[in-house]
Amino acid sequence: MTDTPGRLLNLLSLLQTPREWPGSELAERLRVSVRTIRRDIDRLRELGYPVQATLGSVGGYRLVAGTAMPPLVLDDEEAVAIAVGLRTGASHAVEGIEEASVRALAKLEQVLPARLRHRVGTLQAATVALALDGGTAVDPQALTVMAAAAMNHERLRFGYRAADGAETKRHVEPYRLVCTGHRWYLVAYDADRADWRTFRVDRLREPRATGARFAPRELPAADAAEFVARALTGTRPGPEAVVTLHEPAEALAGRLPESFQLVPLDEHSCLLRTHDADLAWQALRLLLLGCDFEVHEPPQLIELLRELGGRITRATGTGTGTSTATDASTGTGTTAPDTA
Repeated sequence: MTDTPGRLLNLLSLLQTPREWPGSELAERLRVSVRTIRRDIDRLRELGYPVQATLGSVGGYRLVAGTAMPPLVLDDEEAVAIAVGLRTGASHAVEGIEEASVRALAKLEQVLPARLRHRVGTLQAATVALALDGGTAVDPQALTVMAAAAMNHERLRFGYRAADGAETKRHVEPYRLVCTGHRWYLVAYDADRADWRTFRVDRLREPRATGARFAPRELPAADAAEFVARALTGTRPGPEAVVTLHEPAEALAGRLPESFQLVPLDEHSCLLRTHDADLAWQALRLLLLGCDFEVHEPPQLIELLRELGGRITRATGTGTGTSTATDASTGTGTTAPDTA
């Protein structure tokens, strides 16, 4: 193999397999001498790839973790697998990795060959995931279009359906995508309305980059997450939920959206305050936290949790007599006749 750049890429692809490669085997695979392999290993090290060599009669090489991640070389199957995984995570809002997955997906899809983009799209279209978080799945392709436009400072056009059903056309300067754990929002400067806006991504239709660049504006908030939290509180306030959670605030902080305010009460509990018109989503959030809690406000949320508790009791009750259930509104055990 006389094509040095191509040989280096093939060598790197082999080394990224988690195993140790004897120099003689690498030489045989690439049809070059062991001496050429040594020179190519030195070139990879100069490029920042941490290739470790082991001593011995034959010797061996393997790629180890370094202080920075150099570019990866993926074969077709690996690229398709990663793209599908990122699309699935992005479209169903996997908490904690959602924004990073969209950024990575946007970068990956920009360099995928057409044949692989077609394979990814076909596989994604034939796959149905069961969403259990109460959110609305979004088109990952739309997410990548918006993420790429935001990174490239490129204006977007799309159709938008408001909460009242009104359809409008929007021309915006995208700033960031924000995931609240069950929904995606686009933070953007609306060029036609000369103001900042948040857009629910599941209400967007056919987003497309226009090719027109723009100079980034200063967002009137500390970050995009805070801007979305303010917008949600202002436009969809609903009743305020006040809940005592029997777990330390620091243990819960990373498991709740930014719009959920936690106030430590003591080393074992904290007070939660939040606004959301979707009471069913609030109830589900509380139940999935995995800790005892007591709801103080609003009465509608307390009633909803009691109803859910009753359904769970009836669904799991067997025979006659009594059954012990957990009162979801207070987090305490109660004993009641079994009427199921």
